[in-house]
Amino acid sequence: MRKWLPLVAVCLGAFMLLVDVTIVTVALPDMATALHTGFADLQWVMDGYALALAALLLGAGALADLVGRRKVYLAGLVLFAGASLACGLATGPQQLIAFRVVQGVGGAAMFATTMALLGHAYQGRDRGVAFGVWGAVNGAAAAAGPILGGLLTEHLDWRWIFYVNLPVSVVAVAVTLRVVAESRNPRAAGLDLPGTVAFTVAAGSVTYALIKAGDNGWGSATTLGLFALGALALLAFVLVERRSAHPMLDLALLRSPAFAGILAGGLLLSAAAFSYLAYSSLWLQSVLGLGPVAAGLALLPMSVVAFVTAAVGGRRLHGVPPRLTVGGGLLLIGVGALLQAVVGADSGWAALAPGLAVSGAGVGLATPAMAAAAMAAVPGARAGMAGGALNTARQLGNALGIALLGAVFRAGLADGLRGGGGADPQGTADALSGGQAGALVARAGEGARPALEHLVRGAFAAGLRDTFLVSGAFGLAGGVLVLVLLRRPAAVGAAGVPGPAQAPATSGGRAGAAARME
Repeated sequence: MRKWLPLVAVCLGAFMLLVDVTIVTVALPDMATALHTGFADLQWVMDGYALALAALLLGAGALADLVGRRKVYLAGLVLFAGASLACGLATGPQQLIAFRVVQGVGGAAMFATTMALLGHAYQGRDRGVAFGVWGAVNGAAAAAGPILGGLLTEHLDWRWIFYVNLPVSVVAVAVTLRVVAESRNPRAAGLDLPGTVAFTVAAGSVTYALIKAGDNGWGSATTLGLFALGALALLAFVLVERRSAHPMLDLALLRSPAFAGILAGGLLLSAAAFSYLAYSSLWLQSVLGLGPVAAGLALLPMSVVAFVTAAVGGRRLHGVPPRLTVGGGLLLIGVGALLQAVVGADSGWAALAPGLAVSGAGVGLATPAMAAAAMAAVPGARAGMAGGALNTARQLGNALGIALLGAVFRAGLADGLRGGGGADPQGTADALSGGQAGALVARAGEGARPALEHLVRGAFAAGLRDTFLVSGAFGLAGGVLVLVLLRRPAAVGAAGVPGPAQAPATSGGRAGAAARME
């Protein structure tokens, strides 16, 4: 059993960092009430973590190659644990957001090194088993996030969604120190610090602009200025990468239509499949009155169907080109989001279930093949970088999707209130999107309460419908892009599912490439 302890150490860290992407979803209403905060801050609680992960994955992988993967993984664990404690102790929204960003930094250090550590610890058949278990843990984390968050929030307190990381981190650090060996990439090049900074500024500025658009409007000076800053930072990133001897991302890879299509598909998959879940959770709890556990269970069909589809598809879809599995999966995700757009003022939680299940089938179909297709679309020496770039695109898609769909949701909410004759639709929309629907209705007089409750339910449904329609468009657009750009099927393994040698696509940049060499 001792030989599997390195796998335990790596899986503990991976499970924590991936659970924390979604565990906050069902705790948002309780957070808003406890911290007296509103919609924009709730968006940043989710986006701060996702942005840090997206911006630092490739850089963290390169750093690990230089100074040691075990060292970087341990540093990530300690930083993640400390930030989790700080999140739980936060007394205001700005503190919580800041420490969520620090959590994301620690998560990036762990995520960028997990597969490289496994690649060094195991060989042959054991490596295949280790990668398979790691993949299963990732799937379990996605399913467990909302349920675990609901249980902790409902039976303890929302702060325990962060405190629970502390004992897990202690065990992970102890096991890592005891059984995980240090490794480096002897061919590692220097860090691309200018590229990392430019990419971080670009991603952060655009995300902030999308959030501010919901507050100030799309044409406001603040929104336009932030978009301009993001464009300039993106231009700087391109120039830096073109001139760097050791770029974080080799832009020549984007000349491959297949690779560009996979990156676009990865970004749009996350935006289409996961970014609206926070707003669905607000509706389930603040409008329908479900508790955190019930809200987590209502969102479960996506995770369960995705897990089953991925498991069955890996065995049954042998030889199917990734163009069809990835493209078809994205189309299913789009259709699933559109099916949820039937929600209305009188709908219950069951109105979401069919669409969530269809989207889950798309996620389970597209995700395994996507990693293999990304690596198969580039030269072998760049496969690790391709995998890191795909993970970056997926995390960035989640962050941008949360911000953009938040603006769409709040605008639809205000339009629904305006159409229903509500007073101060924008101010009321801010209150509702901050999880205060129940309190708003409770404050109304006895005679006015039924009419106000119907107005709130109708307005919330209008905001959700717009959100689902945009999400559906993202999924359909991603499916079309992949089907068009991946015209020549890539030579990947069975059903496009990565085998042991391909699995490091989920690690960060050059660290992933090195894992396959060892």
